[in-house]
Amino acid sequence: MKRFGQIIGVKSERLAEYKAYHAEVWPKVLDMIKQCHITNYTIFHRNGLLFAYFEYQGTDFAADMAKMAADPTTQEWWSIMMPMQTPLPDREEGAWWADMEEVFHLD
Repeated sequence: MKRFGQIIGVKSERLAEYKAYHAEVWPKVLDMIKQCHITNYTIFHRNGLLFAYFEYQGTDFAADMAKMAADPTTQEWWSIMMPMQTPLPDREEGAWWADMEEVFHLD
């Protein structure tokens, strides 16, 4: 299992809408997340930033992320979410959310 932390901005005028969508995430989006071996997925908000945490249980992260990205329902969901978000300027090239380095963990 590998833990991931990611961060992205959220537009203040879209925060309520973002929260409303996430209060009722589409079942097909949730199913695809599970199919791609992601568990314990949580998104937090503070001062215009979203922090996502999830655990990856699979063996080929790149392949699972490609599978998710190819899914039409996920693509539709992302097309709604992305205009609400503001990516960090120093994120990795080609990434939307900025990955964070894990510096400590305690089970």
